[in-house]
Formats: sequence, structure tokens, C-alpha cells
Amino acid sequence: MMNRAQAQNVIIEHAPAVLPKVNYLRLQNKKVLSVKHLYKSYNNHSPVLSDINFDLHAGEMVGVIGRSGAGKSTLLHVLNGTHPATSGEILDYPDVGMPRDVAVLRGRELNRWRSKCGMIFQDFCLVPRLDVLTNVLLGRLSQTSTLKSLFKVFSQEDRARAIDLLEWLNMLPHALQRAENLSGGQMQRVAICRALIQNPSILLADEPVASLDPKNTQRIMRVLSDVSEQGISVIVNLHSIDLVKTYCTRAIGIAKGEIIFDGNPALLTDDILHKLYGDEISQLH
Repeated sequence: MMNRAQAQNVIIEHAPAVLPKVNYLRLQNKKVLSVKHLYKSYNNHSPVLSDINFDLHAGEMVGVIGRSGAGKSTLLHVLNGTHPATSGEILDYPDVGMPRDVAVLRGRELNRWRSKCGMIFQDFCLVPRLDVLTNVLLGRLSQTSTLKSLFKVFSQEDRARAIDLLEWLNMLPHALQRAENLSGGQMQRVAICRALIQNPSILLADEPVASLDPKNTQRIMRVLSDVSEQGISVIVNLHSIDLVKTYCTRAIGIAKGEIIFDGNPALLTDDILHKLYGDEISQLH
């Protein structure tokens, strides 16, 4: 186990606040992403995503809903660049300069975009045999060489930042424990730390609570809500309409690859949910 005092032996200086407070009212109208006429097909088959259009603003927490196979996970992968778009634009609006189409990025520029547009997954995607601290530091891969990462050579600033994130999510006592020995909820908290160490402006979460018990589900959703309140835009795929209505400021409903709802979760009527889920509506909670 590792406590704060022991952690100070790993670093020289303390990192700044984990999620510094921001003027949310100033940021809430700031556009960070604009998706225009986005299509995605695999092997020339029918589109998995068809003419997707929406804008994303700083600090939004967007719940993406729809039945399995609707295209929710594909949308997040295309936004992150792990799956290339077939056509359309994904415009990134930087703090300085003109917007750029990240759908056409390749190589090192694409890796930089994936750092800015962080992603967490249902199955956590941690390295089981590596300790928790190293798993978090692997989020800095795009900012360090592969050789350095293999030998766990990270800067003191990165280590300080990782320790702060782990402490924030009550995972610091497990910092030197192998990831394979953690519970599902603990793994997801480590995965969130790994994404946040990239200092993203957008965080994508693909079914992050699907395999968790109710207690850990609420904990992870509160963390994602806290992240969005600091000006980071969060897009999260969810099956639970109750979670969307409780935690999300906006819902996007997808059916057969098309957006059929985009608005306040409170406006999700039974009629809209039936269009999204069909006969599966009785299984919603």
C-alpha cells in the first residue's frame, strides 16, 4: 500500500490542483467540437452512422442512448480517431487559431488529438500486470517516447500529477498494487485517472458503468459529473435512462445510426424512448 507521505518520496514537487476551478458560466457557450454530416460504414456495408450532426460545448455532460447496435460505441470511436470516418467532418475548435478537421488527421497529429479527446472503456483496458501508478502514467504515452514508457521513465511532474489524480479518486493506497488485483469499480477509477492525466478537453466514456454494481455506478457517474463541471466536455454511452436524467445535461438518442433526439433529458418522453428502443423499452431502468 502507498500513502501520501510515501508518494512524496517518488516526486520532488507537488502538482497543481487535480481539477482546477473554472468559470463555468464563461465556458458553457464555448464550442469545442462540431460534427457535420458524419458517416461511418464498414466494408462497404450499410452505414453504421448516417448523417450525424451536433455541436459540443465546454462543460456539457452528454448521455448517448439507444439500443445495442444503434451505433453509440462507433460514434465515440470515430470521434476519438480509433475508427476512421467514412465521410463528414469533425471540427475541433482550439483556444487559439482556426478550427481543424480531426477526421483527416494521421500519425503523430492523430495521437495528439486522442490525448485531447480522452477515452475510457467498459472493460477498463488496463495492463493487468503493471501497478496502478504505471497504468495511470501510460496515459502520457503520446507525450513521451515508447522506450521511456517501457522502462517506466516518466517525469517528476507526470508522477506528481498521477499521484494527485489517484488521491482525488481515493486510489492512492493502491498505487503500487497490480491492476489485476483491483475490483471493477477500482479499475474504472484508475482508467479515469489515466484519461485525465492527458489533460483532455473532451472525455469519451463507452459504457463505463455497464459492468459495475449500483454503488460503484453512482460513484463513477458522480466523478464524470465533477469532471464536466470543471469545463471538460463529457460524452458517455449509457443504457440507463435514470442515470441520463440524473447526471447528464443533454441526451443524444441514436436509432439505426441516426440521431432522432438531441435535447434536455427531461424531454425524453415514452414516445421518443419507444422510437429509440422499440420492444426493449420495458427493460429500461
